[in-house]
Parts: sequence; C-alpha cells; structure tokens
Amino acid sequence: MDTESVLPPSTTTQSRALATEAVHAGRDDLAALGLHAAPIDLSTTYPSYDSRAEAERIDTFATTGARLDGPPVYARLDNPTTARFETALARLEGTASAVSFASGMAALTAVLLARASAGLRHVVAVRPLYGCSDHLLGAGLLGTEVTWTDPAGIADAIRPDTGLVIVETPANPTLAEIDIRAVAHSCGSVPLLVDNTFATPVLQRPVEHGARIVLHSATKYLGGHGDVMGGVVACDEEFAAVLRQVRFATGGVLHPMAGYLLLRGLSTLPVRVRAASASAAELARRLSADPRIARVHYPELGGAMVSFEVYGDPHQVIAGVRLITPAVSLGSVDTLIQHPASISHRIVEEGDRHASGVGDRLLRMSVGLEDVEDLWADLCQALSGEDPVRRGLSAQPVRTASASVPAPASVTASVPASAGPVPGVRQGAR
Repeated sequence: MDTESVLPPSTTTQSRALATEAVHAGRDDLAALGLHAAPIDLSTTYPSYDSRAEAERIDTFATTGARLDGPPVYARLDNPTTARFETALARLEGTASAVSFASGMAALTAVLLARASAGLRHVVAVRPLYGCSDHLLGAGLLGTEVTWTDPAGIADAIRPDTGLVIVETPANPTLAEIDIRAVAHSCGSVPLLVDNTFATPVLQRPVEHGARIVLHSATKYLGGHGDVMGGVVACDEEFAAVLRQVRFATGGVLHPMAGYLLLRGLSTLPVRVRAASASAAELARRLSADPRIARVHYPELGGAMVSFEVYGDPHQVIAGVRLITPAVSLGSVDTLIQHPASISHRIVEEGDRHASGVGDRLLRMSVGLEDVEDLWADLCQALSGEDPVRRGLSAQPVRTASASVPAPASVTASVPASAGPVPGVRQGAR
C-alpha cells in the first residue's frame, strides 16, 4: 500500500489519505466545540457528587480496561488530551486502539507486564534492538526470559510460554530490515511486536503485514522537535484494555502537555519524514562514494536515518561537527549524530553488540530538515578532522563527493543515485 493511499474508514465514515489523517485525526470534534486548536486538560482529578456512580465506573474499568464514559475519575486512569493523541496514532497505524505512556521504555515495560500477567513470560527477540530494550529483556528485570535468534529461527524458538516476539525494523542502529510478513507467519499465534520508531507509519504500517502490536518511542519522529518525551503502543482494543489497566497500576502515564505536543507533532509527520528522508538518501549516496567511509547502512525502505562506519576515529567525527548536533536520540527537525557503542548501545554487552553489527567505528545520524549542502559541508570537515573556525569553512565552496570515487563494495543497502521520491509502504518482502 502506498503512503498516499487511504486508511481504514475514519469516524466521519469517509476514507482519508495519510497526510489528511495526520492533520485531522483526534481533532474531528473541534469545530463542533467551537475550537480550532485542541484543548489541554491539565486536571489531575475530576469532581463528582455521585460516589455510587463513580464506584460503578471504577469497577467497570477494573473489569474491562475500557475507557470510561464521561470525565475520568483521576488522571492516572485517563486524560482527554492524551486520548486525542492515542486516537490519532491509532488512525495512522491502522489499529483499533492505542495506549500512550511516559516514554518508549514505559510502553515496552507495560507490554511485557501485560503478557507476563497471562503467564507468558518468555520472549523471542531479534537483535539489534534499541540498547535499553535489549537490556530490559536480557537483564530479566521484569521476570521475563528472552531467547535471542535471527528471523529464520523464530519458529523454532517459540515455546508454550512464549508471550511475545519482538523485532525492530529498520533496526537501531544498523538499519537492518526484516520481512515483517514472513516473521509474522513464523510467529503463528504468538503476537508479533514491531518497533516502528524509525520508519513511522509514513513509511511502514506493520499491522498491514501481520504484526499485532506496534511500538513507538514517541519522543522521536512523532514529537519531532526534541522537546517532548513519550511512548505509545498501537494494537487491537482487547490488548489495549489490558495495557490501560497496567498503566493505571504502574503509573507510567503520559503528561497532558506531552500528549498535546505529540498530537501537534503528528500533523507535520508526513512532511517532516519525507523531507528528511530525501536529504538522508542524498547523504547516504555521497558517503558511499567517500574514501573516508568504510561502509554505509541505509534501508531499502528509505527514511531519515543513516549509519556509517569510518576508517578513522569516530570520536573525532563526533567532536568535529559544528552544525550537526552530537547528541543521543533522533527524529528531531535538526540533525543529530552519535556513537552507538558509547551511548545508545553501551548498556549491551560488548560481544552481543558486535555480533549484532554494532561495531566500534559505527556512527548513527538522524537527518533533520537543514539544507543538505550545509549538512554535507559539516560532515566533510568533521571527517577530515579540520577546525571549521580556523579554516573559515563558512566562506569556502560547498564540498561534495567526487563522482570519480567508486562506492565501497561494503555498502549494505542499495543507496539511491540521487535523492528522488521517498519510497512508500511496501507489500510483502523487502
């Protein structure tokens, strides 16, 4: 299905394109309320003079996990502002429901606890995953047991007590891709969770390929401006009801202001992802032709993430950038670069880290919305170990990769010859 194709029918009973849904989902009632911008409800508690009715509503939630009719009893149970974000994200991912949390890790924790509460503590997972996700599974902090395998070994790794199969595609930080449809088939009746943080629903909707649970660190592309933290799980209503009960019990709630910012972020998500992806594809092409680069990782799916391995000192590159921000995280409007072995995946044991392709010379770059020529100039001087202030870089002509330099044979994906249209959502194998 192409990213411009329509999503399932909305609450208005009319099918709408992804770009339209990103702007309007979760806001359909605003005009009738006499509002243009979504309101922010900061209440922590909600008054009621009928305590018997409140008791019945609390009993209903404890039994079903369904959203209550009327105002929430307490903000840990639900919030109207965060509910708007959940409705919108579910629409974009094509699921019946979504449940938001204080962070991506809080969201993953809730999923694991929900499955463990059903006596299904075993998890099958494919590396690489985000470093803290890897640690949460491997350390057994929640009483879970994990079996690490490659995609081909998933079916054999499943046990009677397996509650979940977890993959991330494109993966953090190597951008390795997994055939979601094939993996979903291997899972059988066990739910497949896909971490869709890197692709976003703009490039990929995992439920269309057989996944049953979609996880986002909403801190990244969904927020998109580096100023809000959150997590969200898109799934069917049955599982969402359990997640709401876990969230109520554990308190990992999304703050209403964060819910408001995330809803606002969704409205520009398609535009931001496509623009940043075009620049990322061009930078990947230039890096693949640069003799200072040993290997470039860029997914066939496209996207705004580029990883590359340098022949020189990666720490020197981190220290040398001036326009690009050397910082953890990703998905912001500005370009970020980091050294995974030192930061995002430092918590993963060194042997496991190397085995999953996270080498010591690997750098991960989240491409933002700056002009691609300015980004390339900054990368070039950082790769050369030059001081841009001393060199007067701003006054120099923009440096581009020479077309006569052959691309290294070790490029891991087909890097576009030019920054053409961003690939859309693909059916079947990738």
